[in-house]
Amino acid sequence: MDRRWWALTAVTLGTFMTYLDNNLANVALPTIQRELQLTISGLEWIVSGYILVFAGLMLVGGRLSDVFGARRVFTTGLVIFTLSSFAAGLAGDGTTLIAARAVQGVGAALLTPTALALLTQIFPDPGERGRAVGIWSASGALSMALGPVAGGFISEHLHWGWIYLINVPIGIVTLGLALWAVRPAFTRVRHSLDLPGLATSALALFALTYALIEGDAAGWTSPEILAAFGLSLAAALAFLLVEARAAEPMIDLSLFRARVFSGGLLTMGIWSFGVFGIYFFSALWLQNVLAFSPTEAGAAYVPMALLMAVTSILSQRISARLGIGPTVALGMALMGTGILMLAGIGAEGGYGDVLPWFLLYGLGGGLLVPLTSAILTGMPTGRSGVASGVLNVSRQVFGLLGITVLGAILNSRQSASDRPPLAAFLDAYQFTLVLAAVLVLAAVPVSLYALRARRTSDSQVNQPRAERREQTTAA
Repeated sequence: MDRRWWALTAVTLGTFMTYLDNNLANVALPTIQRELQLTISGLEWIVSGYILVFAGLMLVGGRLSDVFGARRVFTTGLVIFTLSSFAAGLAGDGTTLIAARAVQGVGAALLTPTALALLTQIFPDPGERGRAVGIWSASGALSMALGPVAGGFISEHLHWGWIYLINVPIGIVTLGLALWAVRPAFTRVRHSLDLPGLATSALALFALTYALIEGDAAGWTSPEILAAFGLSLAAALAFLLVEARAAEPMIDLSLFRARVFSGGLLTMGIWSFGVFGIYFFSALWLQNVLAFSPTEAGAAYVPMALLMAVTSILSQRISARLGIGPTVALGMALMGTGILMLAGIGAEGGYGDVLPWFLLYGLGGGLLVPLTSAILTGMPTGRSGVASGVLNVSRQVFGLLGITVLGAILNSRQSASDRPPLAAFLDAYQFTLVLAAVLVLAAVPVSLYALRARRTSDSQVNQPRAERREQTTAA
């Protein structure tokens, strides 16, 4: 087999490992909460602590790949993620687990953006790249099929630590394969890391996450929470100022003048906001309200994930017939409808009530693959690292906001209810489902507008100024 496809296997396995980790953990959250005696806030930090570091450092992961080479950064992230997974599996208390998850976030921040950059370098032909991105994206859907089932089985029959320890053998195999097969050409396209940009972006994300997670317990108008919100806003403004003046910014703000780039990021962000938050609480809903066992809760995701994986692979053909904009819009419409219908399932619901809407959700999710390919295809050579970093940051930051904002709304509504605990949780969960569905459906017109057929000027906006001047002079 062509070594490029072995390289794709290595890149896909590395990404699969990070996705599998989250999907294993989601089903195991109730078990972890019981055994480590954690509050909902502590449980959120296990997820949000990982995403916080992941999102905060992902831009620097993309920058590092441009400075030192995507292969080197990818393998470094793989080693960090594997070792921190080992530490998380052996954690004996919530604080240690949260710390290990944060280090996992460092590894994932190096792995994920470089994976997309490697695909762009390994497959320069747009047709082959589209197929490679489809296979790579299908790994996420496959992890949604295997992860919940494995997580449920581990929670019910083994120690919960195995949801993290399972990453160790996968990481070792992937590292060996990557060192042998991943050999793209390396051209240094950036020379600095933009440390002020890294510091201000990470500070803004951390302060915002802290305020959203702790706001319900501390009080939304308490000095502590108001100060955190203020610090987040100030750091975000400082980040924009730093990026506008930096010689080699972490994010080239001119990228956002391209309709496909900015609209694609917004579409991806809206999807992440609605989906990440709902996915986090779905395991609690299935087990605590619908009385599924951990294994049954994990198995409930399998048909949805398998359908999403198949649709991911076929999505390039579908988008070739319908167009990228209509394909992505259709996917968002199906997902939003599925989420909205899930909100109507009461405490007496069973697997037969959940399955149709999970399948509709999976069908829609698989149709979003052309969105990633469209954004990356619009990037000129040498900018794939930072572009893929921005793409993944959009997904993770909005996902982080989904978990924290929807979690804050759910906690506030549940706390204000005078119903019994399970009934109060169900009411709050259904309310957040409706909000998430509305947000996902709002992405339908956004994607139709942003992803319509591109003009030449749109792709030229993505080029560095010097490159555009050279083309103008040559003409």
